[in-house]
Amino acid sequence: MGDMQRTILVVDDDPHIRQLLVFALAKAGLETREAADGEAALAAVAERTPDLVVLDINMPRLDGLEVCRRLRAQGDLPILFLSSRDDEIDRVLGIELGADDYVVKPFSPREVTARVQAILRRAGGKGAEAAPADGRIVRGRLSLDPEAWSAAWADGQVSLTVTEFTILKTLAATPTKVFSRDAIIDRLRGPGFAVTDRTIDSHVRNLRAKFAGVGGHDVIETRAGIGYRLGACQGVGVGG
Repeated sequence: MGDMQRTILVVDDDPHIRQLLVFALAKAGLETREAADGEAALAAVAERTPDLVVLDINMPRLDGLEVCRRLRAQGDLPILFLSSRDDEIDRVLGIELGADDYVVKPFSPREVTARVQAILRRAGGKGAEAAPADGRIVRGRLSLDPEAWSAAWADGQVSLTVTEFTILKTLAATPTKVFSRDAIIDRLRGPGFAVTDRTIDSHVRNLRAKFAGVGGHDVIETRAGIGYRLGACQGVGVGG
């Protein structure tokens, strides 16, 4: 929005795809940069961090999964995967590595642009669902700061992607409510996006693993056949 133009790094070894995406993203008012392989992508991020990376999975030399792994080791830069393999394993692996979303080729450049804008809106944080002033959400040992988009367990920060933070904030804002996967998808990007239940499950697995690593074994509860709700957040292991 406004003065700050968002920068998108488009990474794909196919110049035609890069050209299509650069054109569509520029039309939407986004600044773009390009990289033709994974090594160039890492160099471009090191030189000037973009607001989001559109990252092809299938590239020679350094594939998108490895690039994602390395970027995730450095921080929570939003990532949208492009996959040429219509293969669930790849998609789920991509999400579990910490990508915020994925699109399968062949895709519509308008769809990619819409996904990019949805992720940027969440990353920008100042959206329609902003928390009350100084609206930190505290549930047991879990603490979320929607203004800073940061999460903590007890006194330690837990590094989350934009999508993971949004899911956790959705559950924590109404801790007694059980959210279906569809309801969570609607919160993430508005109704009508082709995101699967499987994607949500992958993000939840990721969240559980991150909090379990710091002792938070009861952050998210599964309600069989319905969906998810916030757990007790006391650090006590619960079955299932």
